[in-house]
Amino acid sequence: MTALRKLAGDTLLYGLGSMAPRFLVFFLFFIHTRVFAPDEYGVFTYLMAIVGFMNVVYSFGMETTYFRFATKPGADPQKVFNIALTAVGTISLVLSAIFILASGSLSALLGAQQKHIIWLSLILFIDNVSSIPFAKLRLEKKALRFAVFRIINAAVFVGLNLYFFYIAFDPAIGIGYIFIANLASASLYIIYFVRDFLKWRPAFDREIFPEMLGYSYPIMLTGLAAMNNEFFSRVTLERWLPDNFYPGRTSEYAVGILGACYRFAVLMNLTVQAFKMAAEPFFFSQAANKDSPELFARVNHYFVVFCCLILLAVGINMDVLKYLMDEPYWEGIGVVVPLLLGYMFLGIYYNLTVWYKLTDKTHFGTLITVGGAILTIALNFLLIPIAGYMGSAWACAIVYGIMTIACYLLGQKYFPIPYHVARDASYIVSTTLVVYGVNSITPAELVYSVPLHTGIIVIWCLAVYLIERRSLQALRA
Repeated sequence: MTALRKLAGDTLLYGLGSMAPRFLVFFLFFIHTRVFAPDEYGVFTYLMAIVGFMNVVYSFGMETTYFRFATKPGADPQKVFNIALTAVGTISLVLSAIFILASGSLSALLGAQQKHIIWLSLILFIDNVSSIPFAKLRLEKKALRFAVFRIINAAVFVGLNLYFFYIAFDPAIGIGYIFIANLASASLYIIYFVRDFLKWRPAFDREIFPEMLGYSYPIMLTGLAAMNNEFFSRVTLERWLPDNFYPGRTSEYAVGILGACYRFAVLMNLTVQAFKMAAEPFFFSQAANKDSPELFARVNHYFVVFCCLILLAVGINMDVLKYLMDEPYWEGIGVVVPLLLGYMFLGIYYNLTVWYKLTDKTHFGTLITVGGAILTIALNFLLIPIAGYMGSAWACAIVYGIMTIACYLLGQKYFPIPYHVARDASYIVSTTLVVYGVNSITPAELVYSVPLHTGIIVIWCLAVYLIERRSLQALRA
């Protein structure tokens, strides 16, 4: 159980490095939704969805590939680092150069300003060439340094946002201030990793590089699954929402509402990302352990339980959390619960992908991702005209749920892991029912609803402790 405690400790530090900064950024959303109307915020949301999608393409799955090849017996970690950084640096440089040269055409196509495209292209370049040095910190178990770098970056980003929006605001620049702050804070990564960049030597190995590329591109396609729904939900909502579906409001307005309410699912997404950062090197390091299947199953079970706690805590407290937004955005809070479910399924899916990463069958990730993309488009096409942004939110939950089931079934064939399917499913179903049940009877007055919700969360936690008491005692042993 020492391995599980180590994983929990690393997850806590990576959570500090990922969740603390994101929490800071999350509260900027409180400012942004008061400065920008839903239509203008919809443009920002649309651009950031594209950036998230492109981030996956830029990194090309090389972080996971670096873990895999640097931990192989007899591997030279520095050589693998050089190859991975060469690959990501080349891809990032070429793509950013193309986007900057084509920024005029892209700005007209996306309804943005040309300078926005240039700034975002530079941000993408810096973020992704820094991703491999960050991966090196994770591999070397330097979680504290990872956390410090991330928190400093977030503090600078938040500070610049406060300065721009409260002291030096110019409406002509508008959402551009967010991009300027992002670019300035991202530039700090170059300072953090100056030693790594100076030690780096461009490398191309005719034997290792093709293997790494063959391993990485399915990982990249799998990574697109994380952005699949978020990207397509915005694009398809704007394109497929019938005219006047929301009386007197544009499709950009609807995208702004969805984008703002997406932010409340950030707690689940941050948990997933923090756990993924700790779990990926952990899974590779434990691969040779004969008891690794049972260990992986237990890890996933505790992950599901914790995610259910987040689902409950956020899902039943939207009557309080909605005050973080301006009132026009409140109409969309119904999307939060299905989005929380979607991100939970995505996190479980990430855990289940360990089988094809350890067996080098990453092409299965490609098949599942392509299937998920097709299903995303189909469900959005069917549900948006009927249910608007609620249809888009449920498409997210359904697609990630189906991808999780597909990954589980294939994994049991090639790398059987005794996951606690019945127990995990019962937690998810029962918690979801509790959330909708509580929301259907919640008093309108906060003075009554807050104590009620607090009591329900406490009772839920006590029930979980009683159910999991024996396994938790074994963990402490």
